[in-house]
Amino acid sequence: MNILIMVIFLILSAFILGAALAVVTVKNIIHAALWLIASFFGVGALYLLMEAEFVAVVQVLIYVGAISILILFAIMLTRHVTGEGVRQLYQRWWVALLVSGGLFGLLIVPTVYNFNWEATAPQAGQPVAISSAVELGTAFMGEYLLPFELASVLLLVALIGAIVIAFEERSRRRKVLTLAEEFALRQQQTQVAAAPATPEASAEL
Repeated sequence: MNILIMVIFLILSAFILGAALAVVTVKNIIHAALWLIASFFGVGALYLLMEAEFVAVVQVLIYVGAISILILFAIMLTRHVTGEGVRQLYQRWWVALLVSGGLFGLLIVPTVYNFNWEATAPQAGQPVAISSAVELGTAFMGEYLLPFELASVLLLVALIGAIVIAFEERSRRRKVLTLAEEFALRQQQTQVAAAPATPEASAEL
């Protein structure tokens, strides 16, 4: 049974890492958002494997349901979603890769080093401490209030940034003609092309 759980864990981990890698490598932003949703689903399945059903449901409802929709709405406010014909802002991508890898290592190394890996099984008759939804909500509104609020502000800033990027001056916006306006414009062009030349124009020729 432990071997089966380990195999499922490795498959889910490979799927999550592959989806996360696709998020930062594909050129189409919509495809990147879909791969991000797939990565969120994988994390939710990983929570289920760890018998954290409440966290798995919250992962699916909030991240897959709400955050992904917010990201898709932000993408729809942009003009270029395919990545074609857009100048790359930063050519030295390997520098960004090294910086992000160093920051990730700076966070994960102390966590791994300070973690107590010698977990002991509970004794017979000893109650197992399981955090309920009430305890999680109290922790969010108490001990973890600042990170919770910072995450919400970060999402709000990302949405405002997408709106600012998508905004253009009215004079530079391309007006989309309706069918009636397009038909009238074609008629006007046809009449101008079919109109006879005036004597003044003939004299000039």
